[in-house]
Amino acid sequence: MSGTDATPDPTAADPAYARPAQAGPSHAGPSQAEPSHVGPSHVGPSHAGSSSAGPSSAVLAATGPSYAARASARLAAGALRVFLVVAALFWLLPTLGLLLSSLLSPTDLNNGGWWQVLTAPSRLTADNYERLLANDTITGSLLSTFAIAVPATLLVVTLGALAGYAFAWLEFPGRDWLFLVVVGLLVVPVQVALIPVSELFGSIGLFETTAGVVLFHTAFGLPFAVFLLRNFFAQIPRELLEAARLDGAGELRLFARVVLPLGGPAIASLGIFEFLWVWNDMLVALVFADSAHPPITVALQQQVRQFGNNIDVLAPGAFLSMAVPLVVFFAFQRQFVSGVMAGAIK
Repeated sequence: MSGTDATPDPTAADPAYARPAQAGPSHAGPSQAEPSHVGPSHVGPSHAGSSSAGPSSAVLAATGPSYAARASARLAAGALRVFLVVAALFWLLPTLGLLLSSLLSPTDLNNGGWWQVLTAPSRLTADNYERLLANDTITGSLLSTFAIAVPATLLVVTLGALAGYAFAWLEFPGRDWLFLVVVGLLVVPVQVALIPVSELFGSIGLFETTAGVVLFHTAFGLPFAVFLLRNFFAQIPRELLEAARLDGAGELRLFARVVLPLGGPAIASLGIFEFLWVWNDMLVALVFADSAHPPITVALQQQVRQFGNNIDVLAPGAFLSMAVPLVVFFAFQRQFVSGVMAGAIK
């Protein structure tokens, strides 16, 4: 018996079995539509997606932006840095010129400008600052300015924080109307109150006193302080304050333990603004301050009026009056930026 006779063909022996084999759809269906042969692993959507989009996305992820895009981005960033550096140099140029002028002798200043230091740095000297410290008018004016700026700043920040918390979270009759009055006081100029307040201070004995100048700055600084801190404190979540009240915290303790730490950036920003305003003020100091012990702005103005060529005193005095606010600003720069960003985000 041959090998072909040992394995007979079942389609020839059984006509019933041969009919499904001759029918195209029934034969192709069970054998080719089986999930294990033609399922999603061969012609399904996942197979098509991996074969067409997969390599292109992998290539893009590997290569990233083109070289031209990276080069243009770096060029734009470099140009922005150069622009910021140039702008900063122009902004600092007057301060640098004043500093170098304060380190030159009067003879050198009369013979040329401060830029001569760039070619002859040996002309720099500290004699002007020695004479400045020996000038009782300038040193006394610096102390008077501190005696005015520090209490005025503390009073504005303290009273403004208390009033801002009251307007934000305490319920009392007429709260909204009183806040509108405070906001309306923001538009009242200082010049309007000079004459009536001068008469008032003269009748109660506060004219030409340090206390009178402090009270005037406090009164005109409070509307802005209340407006700023009230809007900042109003953004504190109510649930946080209610949880503190449920724990037994009173209003003062709630203000000191919860509100003040959260409002630290805004309070620091307000303190910087108020200190700079009071320190650089000349109008209020010229009207209300003691003429025997004037602030630094008035003292420098008197030096110009009486001794027009007294540059060896004016230059270092003006630089000191400018340097103190700069030191205060840079010392609290982080809090100032945090307060500005928090107000912008909220």
